[in-house]
Amino acid sequence: MRHIISILLENEAGALSRVAGLFSARAYNIESLTVAPTEDPTMSRMTLVTNGSDATIEQIQKQLNKLVDVIKLTDLNEVRHIERELMLVKTKAAGDFREEVKRLVEIFRGRIIDVTDATYTIELTGSGKKLDALLEALDEKAIIEVVRTGITGIARGENALHL
Repeated sequence: MRHIISILLENEAGALSRVAGLFSARAYNIESLTVAPTEDPTMSRMTLVTNGSDATIEQIQKQLNKLVDVIKLTDLNEVRHIERELMLVKTKAAGDFREEVKRLVEIFRGRIIDVTDATYTIELTGSGKKLDALLEALDEKAIIEVVRTGITGIARGENALHL
């Protein structure tokens, strides 16, 4: 089962490496990983997506909590949460296809953020399923490049990951 683990950790050199090393050493897979400083510049927030049984996820959490850089963590799957992913898609856009791409972007509530004579670069934010649906709707031959951030998430309501 897929789990989204949100981790508050010290914003220091090597912290990301130690987390990734823990996964590597135990042969756990990281499906996606996003990291950035929080409102407190001494801390970073890491959102990590992995797969595993409940027992495996529990073991991962215990191992992560042992790392000196980790301040606090939570499995977002255990609480109501919001998750999003950002995708940039560069697509061919010539002739009548330009209008078709514009229409698709509008339907998916995305934005065209760069335009040339022959291409559009599209920005889309949402669930992984929404991003996948846009890729399926576009002509496969028209897609030049796709870049995705991976999932980031936050608990809903009063729940928060902080000190």
